[in-house]
Amino acid sequence: MAIFEPMGSDGMTEKAGNTRGRVEAVMRQMETALLDGTWPAGARLPAERELAAQYGVARNTVREAIQRLAARGLLQSRHGTGVFVTGQLRTGITSPWGQLIGDHPALRDDILEFRRVLEGATAYFAALRASPEDVARIRAELAELERSRAADDKTAEASADTRLHEAIALASHNAMFLHLHTSVLSVLREHITIQGTGLREQGDESSAMLLQQHRTLCDAICAGRPEEARTAMQGHIDFVRAQLGEERSRAAPVVGPPRNRRPGAATGRAA
Repeated sequence: MAIFEPMGSDGMTEKAGNTRGRVEAVMRQMETALLDGTWPAGARLPAERELAAQYGVARNTVREAIQRLAARGLLQSRHGTGVFVTGQLRTGITSPWGQLIGDHPALRDDILEFRRVLEGATAYFAALRASPEDVARIRAELAELERSRAADDKTAEASADTRLHEAIALASHNAMFLHLHTSVLSVLREHITIQGTGLREQGDESSAMLLQQHRTLCDAICAGRPEEARTAMQGHIDFVRAQLGEERSRAAPVVGPPRNRRPGAATGRAA
């Protein structure tokens, strides 16, 4: 949306006020592009002249807006290469969660319960809103997942799995889903990757099932079928949860009382 404001007629004070107003308006639109994933972390911004034409302002207005966002750590100017989006926006949640999860594997149930709700909704909205660019990105990550499996590279396969889920979050075009996925789940990413690698090491059948689940999920999103996408994502999380539960029960006997749950509370498995 172009920004046009009349020039002041009462001297330098009004002119300065109009300039500040234009800079603020440009900043708001640039912040929106950062929040909704239009400019993801690591992306290079369009040239100043392109942004100036897009917003209908002078290049120096765009330059000042960029400088302000850079001062907040959201953008970074690299001499000779351009202006890039930092990862600051997506790493704003810091806590000892990463270490706690490493020390307390029982928390995996809570993580997967949370992921079932969050990623089920994310898949639903991705199917509703994915752009052609989003669809291409999702299909590319799925292709990488398939290549890694064909090469029997379980570490690369688990990494591609993580990137695919990130591409789906981006396609949801919901700022809060994207923020939760890339900030909260980034704290857990190492453990999610380890879990994915562990599942694939259980055997060829488990690895093949994971790949088929991802194909079903991606087909539903790319075809614009939101309910199928949500069901496919939840079914995928349920499978992971069930497999990890079996792995844990085989590894060691349960020590201590079971975790308290309300009678009749959902287990997270598909009905």
